[in-house]
Amino acid sequence: MKKIIFILYFLILKTGLLSAQIVADSIVSYLPLVNQTEVMALSTGNEVSFEDIQKNKNWKPYDSTYTTTPKIAIWLKFKIKNKSKHTLKVYVLNDDNYITIYMQNGTVFKESKNGYLASLSERANKNESYFTEITLSPFHESLCFIKLSSEYQLVNPNYPVIYSRLNYLNATYINTKWEAKSIGFIYFYLVSLFSIFVFAWAFWLRLRQKLYFYYLGYLFFQIVFGLTVLATTTATVGNIFLYFPHISLMLSEPVQFVFIGFYIFFILNLLEIQKYDKTLSKVLYFFGMFCFFYAISRLIFNYYWRDLELGNAIFTTVRLIVLPLNFVLIFWIIYKVKHPLIKYFIVGNSFFFIGSILSSYVAYSNLFLKEGSIFNFPHSPNIIFQASLLIEVLCFSIAIGENIFLLQKEKAQTSKKLIAQLQKNQVLQENMHLELDKKINEKTEELLQLYSQMEKQKEKEIKNSFSQRLKEMEMLALRSQMNPHFVFNSLNSLKNLIMNSYVDDAVTYLDNFSILLRGILQNSSKNVITVEEELEILELYLSLERNRIGESFNYSIILSSKEELSQYTIPPLLLQPFVENAIWHGLNPSRKPEKKLNIIFDTTQNLKITIEDNGIGRQASENIEKLHKSMGTSITKERLSLYNHINDSKMHLNIIDLEENGIPQGTKIILTYNY
Repeated sequence: MKKIIFILYFLILKTGLLSAQIVADSIVSYLPLVNQTEVMALSTGNEVSFEDIQKNKNWKPYDSTYTTTPKIAIWLKFKIKNKSKHTLKVYVLNDDNYITIYMQNGTVFKESKNGYLASLSERANKNESYFTEITLSPFHESLCFIKLSSEYQLVNPNYPVIYSRLNYLNATYINTKWEAKSIGFIYFYLVSLFSIFVFAWAFWLRLRQKLYFYYLGYLFFQIVFGLTVLATTTATVGNIFLYFPHISLMLSEPVQFVFIGFYIFFILNLLEIQKYDKTLSKVLYFFGMFCFFYAISRLIFNYYWRDLELGNAIFTTVRLIVLPLNFVLIFWIIYKVKHPLIKYFIVGNSFFFIGSILSSYVAYSNLFLKEGSIFNFPHSPNIIFQASLLIEVLCFSIAIGENIFLLQKEKAQTSKKLIAQLQKNQVLQENMHLELDKKINEKTEELLQLYSQMEKQKEKEIKNSFSQRLKEMEMLALRSQMNPHFVFNSLNSLKNLIMNSYVDDAVTYLDNFSILLRGILQNSSKNVITVEEELEILELYLSLERNRIGESFNYSIILSSKEELSQYTIPPLLLQPFVENAIWHGLNPSRKPEKKLNIIFDTTQNLKITIEDNGIGRQASENIEKLHKSMGTSITKERLSLYNHINDSKMHLNIIDLEENGIPQGTKIILTYNY
């Protein structure tokens, strides 16, 4: 901010006359607030509130002894009046990190924040951080409080000055014009680096080599450094650190050592230094790690200890170590490494070294503040350093391009030699093994034909065998699924309904019976049907069995939706034998007053079908029916085995005997459908 004060103090201006208050419309150019009898001052801690300040009675005249520190804030109090008939705007210039103005408006105070470390979203003046606007109504007198605070100790403290609007516009115009070329170069620097970064990113995505990763890190942190420099200017386009001014200050020094660390690892890979000198390679490796370590340490220091003097001392000390070491390493690399790309390293690093020394000299000697000096332009130390960095980046960009060319050339030469050798070997092999290859080819063809015939024959036999077994299983299933007893009993039930003149019930019963028979016959001709279709057959079958057996038989079918069941396929008439066995061999012999059958279709994950009855159990059923054994279960197991063999989806059968204290309580059958 020194540059602003430096330029503005060159204006020959005069101040307005003051009495009991500051008369804003009498300020022709600017008015320093220090040493004005109308301006009172107060030193407090940064945490003191405005309400406490209003109550404080220890105000004293404002003089040069009042300066801000990281722990001390300065409060100013004065009255300002507009005696003109027009609304008047004046501007307070201040170089502290923060400035907060409280203007009285009736019984309340309007608050305006500004300052270099104030975020752009908080600032009252979006264009300049160092000018804060005060608006006064016609013939209006207002009490004004100004709080000045800093997070960093300023080397040359500046005192607030009130500028007239005309002088404010003139000062900002001069400063903007003065910075224009420097800002233009910084934009050029950032755009150039970003363009090269995009190309390097494309190379890294394609090749995935460490060389391009280190170069990307080198470019990225140079871009971050350029953005921190841009944050010190009046530029607004792309100046993202205006929203994070604290981060900009903390990053300025660490990012420089981060991109130097990436630069060192980039050079290690580009020049393949380990091939030429392992000791030099180790020294460079540790030097690069030191740069990363110092960057992290300096970032922590900047975050916790905001001491500019100590920070500058560390800055100077580290550079007094790093620059000579860098100089030694340059000559060590030049002496030891004989890589074809060494010339780009020499040119690029020379510019970097010269730029670093020159920018440091300009900064410490204040040449950029001396009139007539060639370095007397805004941000000259940073511009010089960035110019050297940009030349270095361009040198290494050319080096990467030539490195790709050298790799392609080497690859082409190697491929050419390999092809020539292969051609020579091929001629020798052809002369030595031509006859042998011919015989081998003939025998191979014979074997392939024989093997192909055998495979086809084997495949045909397997298919015929499975087809035959499937047909046999289907016929057995069809014959077993319609129990003659069930048909006979169903017809007797129909006969009883007719004889008892239950014509409507008989017709309904006959319709359901005919639909069941037709469905069984139709589905038996299909390889697979949906579970929804199978469910329809089961519902018809169970309703007929319910009419036949009576009210002691109850069944329930539980499912979330039939639409979900339509997504799964199974062999036709797969579930009916299990249901039939449950009724005839489990529930029918049971003496329980209530005979229950539950069928559950669970589609929470894959399809899981559960058929559970409370009958006498399998062991008791086998003891009763030793002379007659149902073939439905064994046939169904065989059908499942065949189905799983020829399909991607698998069905697994699990039969569980339900017991309680050793007493049979029924049977549970679980069919699980897996992909």
